[in-house]
Amino acid sequence: MLRAYSKEGTAFRGVAPDWPLAEGEILFDHEPSEKELEDAFGFASGELVKSRLLTLITAERFRREGSGVVVEGVAIDTSRDSQSLIAGMAVSAMLNPAYQCSYKAVDGFVELTASQILAVATAVRSHVQTCFDRERALSESVVAGTYTDAMLKDGWPDQPPVAPASALQ
Repeated sequence: MLRAYSKEGTAFRGVAPDWPLAEGEILFDHEPSEKELEDAFGFASGELVKSRLLTLITAERFRREGSGVVVEGVAIDTSRDSQSLIAGMAVSAMLNPAYQCSYKAVDGFVELTASQILAVATAVRSHVQTCFDRERALSESVVAGTYTDAMLKDGWPDQPPVAPASALQ
């Protein structure tokens, strides 16, 4: 079976000789070297490796971004959907300091006041921004040629941000 590689060079699919290729795919009858892939796609030397590393770093940031935070003992989901819901709650809390709502945290429903909502939103935003800041630093190290695989494990927000004392009590 032949191998059809995508321009990113990060994935291939097995194809038969008569199967159509997707736009931008290149066919090989063997496991190509990095140099062969770079030559086939017109990359400068080392650019394919950089592209793969940047894709890997972005995936890790996305995973870490959605890993959640704990605010005053309450586990908060930080997925993209949850971030959006929390931002909406925060707008309501800013517009009306008397605003209260029921929010479904990871372990179940909690009742939140406007100040508690703002504490949650601040903690979530801080967590997400720290993840993006780390992605940027790692991406810059790839471009500078100083990146090592060990760097991907470090520098992320290991401990979830904590809201000010008594924020959710």
